[in-house]
Amino acid sequence: MDEAGRGPLAGSVFTAAVILGDDHGIEGLADSKVLTPGRREQLSEAIKQRALAWSIASATVAEIDEHNILKATMLAMRRAVEALPVLPAEALIDGNRVPTGLPCAARAIVRGDALEPAISAASILAKVARDAELVALDASYPGYGFAVHKGYPTPAHLAALAELGPCVAHRRSFAPVRAQVEARQINLW
Repeated sequence: MDEAGRGPLAGSVFTAAVILGDDHGIEGLADSKVLTPGRREQLSEAIKQRALAWSIASATVAEIDEHNILKATMLAMRRAVEALPVLPAEALIDGNRVPTGLPCAARAIVRGDALEPAISAASILAKVARDAELVALDASYPGYGFAVHKGYPTPAHLAALAELGPCVAHRRSFAPVRAQVEARQINLW
């Protein structure tokens, strides 16, 4: 399992779980951050076709704001495992934390997205799904540049946030968004 979208100011956090066979035949699996968007898309399709099982789950902006980003990520990871059509013997998780309440054994692997092919595959599926959400948010909330920066706090995103104020896709519990909400004395939620 791996996640995408813990650091952005907007959008859901996505997780994916992937079970690969020893002979999966998917060339080029790597941490999604080192792949081009086009290559991630290609690999995403190959993963969905060749994996023994896969699932994608998320935690919403409201859940992130209610629980915090770490707990929301763990919730999304649990959802991803529970959504698999086959229960794995053990879940390998990128990072240094394991979600509680998983229906199987689990082990955290620091830099697992660069070390374990199944985690690399999960990294790719989560990133492609999250990027698709941000492209859709860009169409619904023009002016923020979500399709370009994917919700990360780039200078362009921070400038748009200051000019336009936050929209419902923004995580109000994140400091730059919270500051804009407080400065404008508004409650979008």
